[in-house]
Parts: sequence; structure tokens; C-alpha cells
Amino acid sequence: MSIAPVPAASDTKELRKARGAFFTPEPITRFITDWAIRDRNDQVMEPSAGDAAFLVEAVRRLTHLGATTPEVAGVEIHAHSARIARQRVKAAGGTARIIHSDFFLVDPVPQYAAVIGNPPYIRYQDFTGEARTRSRAAALKAGVALNGLASSWAAFTIQSALFLKPGGRMGLVLPAELLSVNYAAPVRQFLFDRFKTIELVLFSEQVFPEAEADVVLLLADGFDEGPSEHATIHQAHDAEALEALGIPLTWSPKRPADKWTGLLVDSAALRPLVKLRESGDFIDLEQWGDTTLGMVTGNNSFFALSPARVKELELSRSDLLRLSPPGSAHLRGLALSRHHMTALGQKGKATWLFRPREKLSASASAYIEAGHIAGVDQAYKCRVRKVWHQVPLLAPADLLLTCMNADTPRLTTNEAGAHHLNSVHGVYLSASLRELGRELLPLASLNSVTLLNAEMVGRSYGGGILKIEPREADVWAMPSPALIRTRAAQLRSVKDAVARQLQSGKLLAAVELVDAALFPKGKTLNKQDLAVVRSAHAGMTARRVMRAESGR
Repeated sequence: MSIAPVPAASDTKELRKARGAFFTPEPITRFITDWAIRDRNDQVMEPSAGDAAFLVEAVRRLTHLGATTPEVAGVEIHAHSARIARQRVKAAGGTARIIHSDFFLVDPVPQYAAVIGNPPYIRYQDFTGEARTRSRAAALKAGVALNGLASSWAAFTIQSALFLKPGGRMGLVLPAELLSVNYAAPVRQFLFDRFKTIELVLFSEQVFPEAEADVVLLLADGFDEGPSEHATIHQAHDAEALEALGIPLTWSPKRPADKWTGLLVDSAALRPLVKLRESGDFIDLEQWGDTTLGMVTGNNSFFALSPARVKELELSRSDLLRLSPPGSAHLRGLALSRHHMTALGQKGKATWLFRPREKLSASASAYIEAGHIAGVDQAYKCRVRKVWHQVPLLAPADLLLTCMNADTPRLTTNEAGAHHLNSVHGVYLSASLRELGRELLPLASLNSVTLLNAEMVGRSYGGGILKIEPREADVWAMPSPALIRTRAAQLRSVKDAVARQLQSGKLLAAVELVDAALFPKGKTLNKQDLAVVRSAHAGMTARRVMRAESGR
């Protein structure tokens, strides 16, 4: 029987979100609990008890296994939730030892057969101060060094494992960030090193709409009996589908610390990429050049100006630098030209950066004074500059790389020589590859293999957005200079047609043209290889979009 939580009137949705508390659907709590608890004498602990959803299920499970008045344990930082947790466990027929405390202030005692729960998910921006310091110190006790970008769940996972006795089991609901983000690398390594077996359950639909984050279920068995040789991967449509999981697949990472996004791709689709890398036909983007973050103004509405606004302020050309407008919607073609910049400006887009010279014009002085009166100079990035209105410059990049994408990351040749803000990345090509890369790399990158690999190296965000950061872009698979030179004539022959398809929003039609030019029949990749790669890409994209739609 499910016993509903009773939130305090003062415990609002916003407050629960701030401390990372999201109530777990019953099918998930039941699935994890039934997996983790195997004997009536198992001692069970929930690291972030909340409303005791897992502990109530633990009492049910232990009673079913023959326990009388089962005793379960937990830790909860929120006083009202701790009281409700005790009441719910008692109503379910058990006894609860709930410690009201910060989990990272509780010294781990390795006595539990099962640790189960849904650790709080607080992003690093909000996970600050003493709480962050304590969490990182706790992880260090297990020899795991987490960096400053780690969200709360990472340290919770490590600390939770330390409560297990040898051979114990840990079942947690974790953000899908476990699979993809760089800061989770030491967590991934820890899990493979310390547990005998690792199982993951992946969902095609979003099961925590309130949290706006994708989740995976981690089922780690045999603590201190590792290392694991592989992970077992289960796929489920949603929480209800946990009752009838299909045949799992086995996945072995080359290096456990590396991203686990490859486990979402069928091995048959990975073989063409491996083949292309081994032959030298595909390389990492960083072998073409450096990918960097864009400039930070501190206040785009002040520094990024439309032509109409420039005219209104009577600013001179010496006060301005050409700017790729904030955002990346305009970077969906092969090149950003002066003509495109003019058209964007006519539509009211901010195509100029206010960046006056040391000797100020009268108009620039007046605008700076207006910014001072409006408090623009007090914004953090402005305040810490030597001269608040002098945005630190980056040289115009050879290529612009979109970092937030509904379909796939795009490379665009910066023909206009525009500066770029941090809404996009800049790619600075090596001198020896600059001419070739500017002409043909954006075109050649629109192939099925590169699109699939983007889904693997990037990360999925709320709304179905695929995000790629510079370090992730560094390892993004691209056609090599040698392959592009070999296929240059064929690529040039389809360039105009590809540009037209992109202008019409027909990405996949453009990709087919590039595939035909880059992979001739019977060479490099055959028709069957391409079909498998395209199917895998379509599946990963559909999964990302489906999770976004299910979370609306």
C-alpha cells in the first residue's frame, strides 16, 4: 500500500527544487527496492530520505521476505520531511532511524547490505559554500577528487557507497549526466573499480518532468569486490515499463572514466566510426585546430547593438566591431558572410559590438555615461575589468560552432570576420589547414558519422537540446584533411545544393548529399554501413526529443 507524503505548508515546490528534492514515482522505488533487498535480515539505508518513499518500499519488501517490524535507516536534512518519513515508515509497519542532518556530516559506517534512494540534484551553480566543501571532502575519503563543476548527486553517490558492507548493493536514481558530463569521470571510474557488477536502466521518456532532467537507474552490486569488467544495460520506455524489461545488452568501456554515451549506440553502428578512425579518414576536431569559448560582455543588451541602435546613438565605426549576433539561430548554413550580416542587421539583430578605442568619441562617451547611470558598470564581469566598458577581445574565429542545438552542432565558416560571444564557440584552425578547413570542413562535417558522434560526445539538456562544450568538441569525429582533399571535387560539386537544402531546413537531405560525396560506393563506407549509422543517429535523436516532449 502506498502512503502519500504530507508536505508542510511552508515547504513549497520552489524550496524542494532548491534543495534538489523530487518525489520518486512508485514503480521506480519498487523496482530498485526489490532489486537491492534480498534477505529479511538485510540492513537498509536511504541517504536522502525525503518523504521515505524508498524506506516505505523497503519495509514492504522486508515484510514480504519474512521480517517482523523491519527497522530501516535514513538521513534527511529537512526537519519536516524527517518527521513525515518516520510517520510513514511506522504506518507501513516498520521502525525508522532517521537522522536529521546534512548527509555529508554523517560518518559512514559500512554496515548496510543495501543503500537505496534518489540523491538530491542541485546544479553546481546553486551547490556552493560549506555544502560543496563538505561534499568534496566526503568524496575524498573514498579517494575520489571531484572538481568545482560537480553537482550534488556526484558526491552523494560516493558517500552512499561508503555505508555499504563488503558485498553490499547500491540502487540509486541518478541524472543521466552520469553518462556524459566530464565532472562525473571520477564517479564512473569509482563505480567500475569498487563494484563487482554494474547495471543501468535507461529511459526513452522523461520520468521526472518536475526536475527537467533525464535520469538513469544505477544498480551496483558487490561493493569492494570489483572491478567490474562490463556494464549491463536495460532500456525502458517509462517507469511503468520496468515491470517487463527486455533482453539487456552488455557493454565494456575501454576506460570507465570516459563518457558512457557510447552504450546508447548499437555496436554495429560504432564499427564504421572505428574503421574510419583506424584508417585515418576521420580524426578529432582538435587535430584541425583549437575550439574556445566566446567572449563575455557582462551585459549583451548594452554591448551588442543593432545597426538601428548604432544610428540612434550616433556611434562611429571606430567605436564598433563586427559581431555575430547573440545566439546561434543564424548559424545554420555553411557560411556567415558580409551579405548575411547585412541582412541580419536589417532584421534588427545585434551585428555590432560596442568596443570604443581609448580615445573616446563624444557619442561613445555619452553612451558610456548612460551605462554608468544605468548601473551596467556594476555587473560582475564589468566590475572586475580594468576598464569596465572594454570587453576582452578574442580574434575572429575561422569557424563558428553552435553549442546549443535542437538537431545537431553546426560548423559555419566565418567569412564576415565577425567576433563571437559565448553563445557559440570559435574554432581556430591550424595555419596549414586554414584554407582547406574554411572552405570545406563545415560542408564535410555534415555527414552521418559525424552527426552520430555528436550525439555521443555532446550532452542532452532539458527541451531536447544537444549541448557541446569545447572539450567535448575536441574529440568530435571529423573527416580528416587527407579524406577531404581526396574528395574535394565531389564536395565542391554538391556545395550549392547542400546550402539550398540547409536554407530550406532540410538537414537530412543535405546530409545525404554530403554522404554521397564523401563516401563513394564501394569505398570507405558501404551502403549498409551508412544505413546502420543513420538508423543509430535517428534513434538517438528521437530518444532525446521524445524525452523532451514527455517532460512538457
